[in-house]
Amino acid sequence: MLTVPPRFAEATISREGEAGRQWVDALPALAEEFLERWSCRATGPVLHGFVGVVVPAVRADGARVVVKLGFPLSANAAEPIALAAWNGVGAVRLLERDDRRFALLLERLRPLAEPEPAPFTAIGRLARRLAVPAPPGVSSLADKALGWAEDVPPHAARLGSPLPARVVDAAVANARELAADQPATLVHGDLHLGNVMTGRGELLAVDPTGLVGDPAFELLPLLRGDWPAIAAEPHPGRAVDRRIAEFADAAETDRDRVRRWTQARAAESALWSRRLREPAHVTAVVDTVASLLA
Repeated sequence: MLTVPPRFAEATISREGEAGRQWVDALPALAEEFLERWSCRATGPVLHGFVGVVVPAVRADGARVVVKLGFPLSANAAEPIALAAWNGVGAVRLLERDDRRFALLLERLRPLAEPEPAPFTAIGRLARRLAVPAPPGVSSLADKALGWAEDVPPHAARLGSPLPARVVDAAVANARELAADQPATLVHGDLHLGNVMTGRGELLAVDPTGLVGDPAFELLPLLRGDWPAIAAEPHPGRAVDRRIAEFADAAETDRDRVRRWTQARAAESALWSRRLREPAHVTAVVDTVASLLA
């Protein structure tokens, strides 16, 4: 039987309660079931993200693959839909799926050797490749943005108004106005460097949230990951502007839309960072981005 990583098990049970405990307890048998079903043999220790585990394996035909098992959350339901729509173009190839049980068989990729500096142009090009017509069954970015416009002011008030009023007002206006003009394209939704890997001689996306909307939405996670380099520059605001331009031009999208999406997303993230009691330095990054771009 496979061993569930203890930290992942503890975090899942703490977050999901008894349902999480039952799922964690069932994971070793579930993994064995899908390894057998898809004619695979495990070849390494179980890896994990926030809401799922990955089992490196080899298929009977010798192909290097992974079995991915996710905690059954509605937020995870769009992943196989998005991967099937991309069909291996710009994203990891989906080989088998069981949507009811949140199980996927995927080609095995290699982690991205973190470049210096972060490849905003390359990820912008990847975002452009992923901007295909959205399939049914994927949530709307417009709906998400309209939810922000409604929720951000009272959320900020409940937290004691930690963001300046101009930042909150800008986030509400940006979210509401951008929501009104959304393309029917598929968006990854969480395109940071940890969700980009290499395989087949190219960069490939993994672990999509899956949204219908504007690729200009994608930048904030990249900025967060590159913040030490941004903060080390003499003028962080100019550094952010340069990265916005690099990403937008490569993604073939409008720079101003990238800027406005990033500001709205940063303000909403800043509030949730406080709600989740993330470390102060994590919250400070999204505070700064939301203020710089307001």
